[in-house]
Amino acid sequence: GLLYQEYRDKSTREEIETRRLQDSQTDPEGTSPSEETPSEAESTSTSENKAPPQINLLRNSNSRFNLWQDLPEVQNSGVLSILQPDEIKLQEAMFELVTSEASYYKSLNLLVSHFMENERLKKILHQSEAHILFSNVLDVMAVSERFLLDLEQRVEENIVISDVCDIVYQHTVNHFSVYITYVSNQTYQERTYKQLLQDKPAFREVISQLELDPKCKGLSFSSFLILPFQRITRLKLLVQNILKKVEEKSDRESTALDAHKELETVVKACNEGVRKMSRTEQMISIQKKLEFKIKSVPIISHSRWLLKQGELQQMNGPKTSRTLRTKKLFREIYLFLFNDLLVICRQIPGDKYQVFDSAPRGLLRVEELEDQGQSLANVFILRLLENADDREASYMLKASSQSEMKRWMISLAPNRRTKFVSFTSRLVDCPQIQCVHPYVAQQPDELSLELADVLNILDKTDDGWIFGERLHDQERGWFPSSMGEEILNPKIRAQNLKECFRVHKSDDSQRRKLGSRNRQ
Repeated sequence: GLLYQEYRDKSTREEIETRRLQDSQTDPEGTSPSEETPSEAESTSTSENKAPPQINLLRNSNSRFNLWQDLPEVQNSGVLSILQPDEIKLQEAMFELVTSEASYYKSLNLLVSHFMENERLKKILHQSEAHILFSNVLDVMAVSERFLLDLEQRVEENIVISDVCDIVYQHTVNHFSVYITYVSNQTYQERTYKQLLQDKPAFREVISQLELDPKCKGLSFSSFLILPFQRITRLKLLVQNILKKVEEKSDRESTALDAHKELETVVKACNEGVRKMSRTEQMISIQKKLEFKIKSVPIISHSRWLLKQGELQQMNGPKTSRTLRTKKLFREIYLFLFNDLLVICRQIPGDKYQVFDSAPRGLLRVEELEDQGQSLANVFILRLLENADDREASYMLKASSQSEMKRWMISLAPNRRTKFVSFTSRLVDCPQIQCVHPYVAQQPDELSLELADVLNILDKTDDGWIFGERLHDQERGWFPSSMGEEILNPKIRAQNLKECFRVHKSDDSQRRKLGSRNRQ
């Protein structure tokens, strides 16, 4: 049996390759691109698929994860000759959700039995350290076990699976809050793990030895710790995959939409839990660095967080001055942009910043200067409709690169029209890209990417950055263009949009707002 990390990685790689194949087809008529996407269950080899399966995936962790149609019970029943191809694909999508949960449970069980309950590790860790490191993983595992048992029972009721999304819905509503608790602890978990590696050589040694055990298949301890967050996110995508295959306006569509909506709520709560922990500490740190030359503005607020910070060059003198070519034309300023406030500073000794102007974020406007020559390259105008002195103020600002200029402009004025309009405006076509290399965001305005993510390209720069909107959750942000491959086939792009609209059809009022939604 595969560990969930192997299982997930292999399935996403296959998804990427299948999409590449679809994209290279010059005439995809008669095919439905979404239906060609391989399931996670396809990750086993042909020779393995011929082996008799063990339906009871929970109690037999060595069982192979086969395609539903490869199960002897299915093949011997004759249903494959009766069912329509679309129904077979739906059966595969539902079976995939079950088998992937079995793989996930196996990996969770290894985290607990191999790492958490290791006697040497118990002696090294203080009780509080162990609590932060493993959090409520026992609760998470118990929820996964109960969930998997219910899924297995459904599979065993009939070789043709009636539905699984009703089970997903019930468990999400009644039990999946344990994921929010676990994931919200992630910031402290990561910090504690790094601190233990640094301060306790004995801990580092034991972890290294445990990772070398063949059971772990070369996977790191940290890859086991992040399993719950990966799973709850992936589960939402698996339900989306089912939703794309059920018949429209059917009971199964309604159930899948309900399950997806509840999972989306849990995933958002998980994300907010992680962000809240790190944001609070960040705001306290910024508050300590600021000294106000103007009337003081309280920085710390439970509803405020940092979107972007950094240095820009401010042009001295009137903005029409185009004859000066020396660096003295500009002086350095430092901006802190929050979700509701802009603070403009100058850096002073002692890692401090002196605030000389501010404005509500909603009263900011930006304007790009074009074809102004080298000295005014990457320059834009920032207007404060009402600044700290209750007056309108303008700043001519120069960024270090084209991408940095565009990133500032989009962050300062998020509702400003981008180069390519978002898919939520219901355009027939829009540039798209699929992620082929995972990316971890380095700045607040960047977007972390998972393998096989599909995004609409809203803007791009000449120096290798893309501003994108991910289709499955409408999260927006910047990422290097080298992380993805553009989808060139317009029919594939159209199919991706159609699927996305269908997934989010359960809340029309919310969907109408998506065009102006920004991840910030």
